[in-house]
Amino acid sequence: MPTLGFGFGPMEAEFWRWAFLMTRIGAALFAAPFFGATAVAPEVRVVIAGALAALVAGWTGAQAPADLLSVAGMVAILGEVLVGISLGFVLQIAFAGPTIAAEIISGGMGLGLAATVDPQNGGHNQVLSQYFGVVVTLVFFLSGGHLAWLGLVVKSYAVFPPGAVLGAFGLAQIGQVLAFASEMFAAAVVIALPMSLVLLLTNLLTGVLSRSAPQLNLFSLGLPAAVVAGISALLVAMPLVTDRIAAISQAGIAAAGQLLGG
Repeated sequence: MPTLGFGFGPMEAEFWRWAFLMTRIGAALFAAPFFGATAVAPEVRVVIAGALAALVAGWTGAQAPADLLSVAGMVAILGEVLVGISLGFVLQIAFAGPTIAAEIISGGMGLGLAATVDPQNGGHNQVLSQYFGVVVTLVFFLSGGHLAWLGLVVKSYAVFPPGAVLGAFGLAQIGQVLAFASEMFAAAVVIALPMSLVLLLTNLLTGVLSRSAPQLNLFSLGLPAAVVAGISALLVAMPLVTDRIAAISQAGIAAAGQLLGG
């Protein structure tokens, strides 16, 4: 099969190597919860992937397949996409834990109707979920998690060399990604449990008051009480929420490291 060439010799070969290295980095950025947000323009992701690929090309000896249009070349590209998406999806799972907790809390507070556009996925999400999303993003960046994660993406080229990914990256690594989902649900329960308990007691109290004084309107009394109790509980439990968000963020980085055998 003829190779794809434009007659520029070594410069052309280096260009295709650079473009090939962008595949894994671009897939990781696309699957990551912050760089892959719909609010981030695709041009920005391409520029970041290109800059990181240029650094990887200078730091490592990773080479592109001799013929990208052959079957072996397509298989190598598929392996690059698989590794990149797995590294990004681990962080996506970690960021989903606080969002699930926010959905649970919002339902108990009666804020289910207060929905806004989610810049992360382009859909509609509840207001409290937006707040938790901002908090987890700030905690992740302030703790240097983005630098550690990008370091793992670069390290993956040494652990899973391009062209030999599908032989080393298999069902065991995919099983690790799926198993990490349990951390997401555990973090959601720990974050939502204190506030859910306060909201439950508030609803029980308003129910008792409405039964003892039937002239009181349950909806006009219960909804403001649930909102006030939920916001108060959120303020009191914020140190716990921040600690759990930092823990799940670090767990996401650790899970990504385990994919690389670290």
